[in-house]
Amino acid sequence: MSVRHLLAAAVTVPLAICGLATPAAAHVFAQPDPVSAYSMTTGRLWSVVAALLGLAGVVIGGLGLARAAGRIGTGSGRRGAVVALVAGLAGMVVGGLVVAAADGGPGTGYGIVGGFIALVVGLIAMVLGGLALARSRRAIASPRPRTG
Repeated sequence: MSVRHLLAAAVTVPLAICGLATPAAAHVFAQPDPVSAYSMTTGRLWSVVAALLGLAGVVIGGLGLARAAGRIGTGSGRRGAVVALVAGLAGMVVGGLVVAAADGGPGTGYGIVGGFIALVVGLIAMVLGGLALARSRRAIASPRPRTG
């Protein structure tokens, strides 16, 4: 199996699962009673998990981008780029499920604000991971000459 097929499968399988899991997620995230602003509901919990996944992807993608540019460490930064892409995608999928399952607006306990934050942070993680992957490929294709 080539890397392209593996990456294509890594992208399409979670998206297909997303389409099948949205009705089930709507049932799990349902909040029948009004909640206070300080209670942790399932929707809020999942949106926090999604935002933290995206944030981890941003941090790892930034480090991978710095490694790919040759400023930090001796590695190529390729592993960090792939991890940032996966973490960003996971954060976006979970955040999208939270947003899709929310029946109310901000302050209702469904976690819709955190879901939108997870979508944005996951997108940033995927952009950073993509840039780091492109730089690491460029660095592998044309290594810098050694001086000294």
